[in-house]
Amino acid sequence: MGSVARITNISARSETSFDDAVRVGIARANQTLRNVSGAWVKDQKVEISDGQIVAYQVAMEVTFVLDD
Repeated sequence: MGSVARITNISARSETSFDDAVRVGIARANQTLRNVSGAWVKDQKVEISDGQIVAYQVAMEVTFVLDD
């Protein structure tokens, strides 16, 4: 028997790194969605203030398998 998945777009931000932003986004997705099975980082950008990077942001597509 096959399965059906759904994809949702989320954005996550971290003041530490892109990797941390991904971890923050996945952790938050797991709090709300069941059966998260993967994510695709579609875009990355930084926020700059006074010439310094102050935040890292990622846009992701998160895939989760729907319950039977």
